[in-house]
Amino acid sequence: MTTVLEKIARQVIARTSFSAIAIERAEDAIVDTIGCMIAGRNDAAPRSVAAAFRDEINEIGASLVFTGGRASRSIAALINGTAAHCLDFDDNFHPARAHASAVLVPALLSVATSSDEFSGHMMVRAYLAGLEAQGSIGFGVIPSHYNRGWHGTSTIGCVGAAAGVAVLLGLDEAKIANAMSLATSMASGPKGQFGTGAKPFHAGIAARNAIEAALLARSGLGGRLDILERSQGFLDLFGGNEATGWADLTWNEEHIIETRGLVTKLHPCCASTHRAIDAALDLQKKYGFSLDDIERIDTKVGRSAFDNLPYDDPTDEMQARFSMHYCLAVALSGGGLSLRDFTPQAATRQSFRAHMAKISITSYSAEEERGFERLPHQVHISLMDGRRFSTERLHANGSIVAPLNGGQKLAKLEDCLRWAGHSRALITHSELKAICSEKSVRTVCDDTLQQFFCLSRI
Repeated sequence: MTTVLEKIARQVIARTSFSAIAIERAEDAIVDTIGCMIAGRNDAAPRSVAAAFRDEINEIGASLVFTGGRASRSIAALINGTAAHCLDFDDNFHPARAHASAVLVPALLSVATSSDEFSGHMMVRAYLAGLEAQGSIGFGVIPSHYNRGWHGTSTIGCVGAAAGVAVLLGLDEAKIANAMSLATSMASGPKGQFGTGAKPFHAGIAARNAIEAALLARSGLGGRLDILERSQGFLDLFGGNEATGWADLTWNEEHIIETRGLVTKLHPCCASTHRAIDAALDLQKKYGFSLDDIERIDTKVGRSAFDNLPYDDPTDEMQARFSMHYCLAVALSGGGLSLRDFTPQAATRQSFRAHMAKISITSYSAEEERGFERLPHQVHISLMDGRRFSTERLHANGSIVAPLNGGQKLAKLEDCLRWAGHSRALITHSELKAICSEKSVRTVCDDTLQQFFCLSRI
């Protein structure tokens, strides 16, 4: 009997052609993630990881390290994955409840920059394979797995990315399945770490583990191919009480990036805040009130979103990214959020504390959520003059239902470049997109990214 991992491996290796929209979305995701890695390179989390492995970073290592220098594929992926996720500006992928690209792009880029044999086209195909694998694994356990407290980025993300790396390395169906099997033995990451440097480290761990699982499979190491569905396997241990398994898993002719898509972040904070932020800004734009006009804001979100946002009075910038109170107050003050709103000084501004105290957050009950993958997030705003407004959002800006426009994508890249201390004109969106071309990824990265990453000893 064919196992689930064998079916997934067969699917990703059989899909050899992709639509123009699938390729465009994959390329946009790769560029968006590289922008996040550039912005995150000076953050404390990736700098700490780089410092821990300083003796393995030099001028002649295999792969590009975004904090400076080169290192082995594994160490580069560990550091770069942490950089991709540390500012929480990277995309979301609902079918896996994961920051898909923060694992896939660092893993694939670390392999692709290690040799001239990998073209951008090969990396894009591997990205799409890894994303489809993530979605396929998520099918059997999401949302139960995530609601149980597992960070899908470092569990499902790791296993799916192992398939992507295996495809990039040219492995056959059997070895792709074994790469995913080995990756299940590396999957971990509790959501209880949210609001600390351990959360972005989860993405780095997942990217590193994906590479190592694929390399081990290439060398002949294998695991049980029924490890997802068997007793004492992934579903049994990680699934949670409401996980349904993979009996009904099928694939459409369209790739999952076409049918479900990614959510490209407009705001550099936890995605659990985004639908409420967008809903509140919708009301502000429509009715023209200011933050000072507001008497009270009540929000209602999903259970997992509620658990992701434990900080009603954040004491640093990391906690602020996971605070509905902070994010909503600041967004309504300035019409949105940018990276400059998440510094130690910004996160502790006393001027916002009184406004934050007016904001409440509650969640749907388990009974209300039963049978739904996700429910809309609600916002109710009461003004000092007695007016009351309510709205809800099922989809955040940046989803395929409400995609970012070209101007928003460019503004985000410019925000990332400024945050890293560079001129917004230093590199363009189209120049970054050349990484996805028919040329060698290593050559293009050396030509376009080396200006950011002159060797720096930690």
